[in-house]
Amino acid sequence: MRWARRSRCSARRFRRRRTGLSSGADHYYATKDPETFTKLAGSFDLIICTVAAEIDWNAYLNLLKVDGDLVLVGIPENPVPVHAFSLVPARRSISGSMIGSIKETQEMLDFCGEHGIVSEIETIRMEQINEAYERVVRSDVRYRFVIDMGIDQGLSLGGPLPLLKAAAAARRS
Repeated sequence: MRWARRSRCSARRFRRRRTGLSSGADHYYATKDPETFTKLAGSFDLIICTVAAEIDWNAYLNLLKVDGDLVLVGIPENPVPVHAFSLVPARRSISGSMIGSIKETQEMLDFCGEHGIVSEIETIRMEQINEAYERVVRSDVRYRFVIDMGIDQGLSLGGPLPLLKAAAAARRS
């Protein structure tokens, strides 16, 4: 969401209203409401699907405009069942992405540093790892866990923003 907003794109969020709007989404749409898919049919150029759950892939494809692209970054356990008619008439595509090259990763870090984009994190101490693992298993994690190895020694790095700014400054010089 933050990337889209900083790139002057419209950002819309499906599911998790509070998280989506607080992370910069323009709008929130409830996917449990069938009217959402009817109302928004043919309205998106790009959908980035971050979930690895079973969803109605054809319903999401029908949200795309002509030449729209559904990009999978979450990898579902089972094959993705798609009807050809959801793709062919409107020249829609499905693609995927796991991770970029070193150059692309550096460009992303530079962009984040220049625009103040940071990850939403929950910092934990080393002795909280087992509890954190149990929370992951229960799907009780809102953001990424970061293990602060220096918290007991007073060596905390101050979060990711100083590191991103330093990386961007080093890259420019």
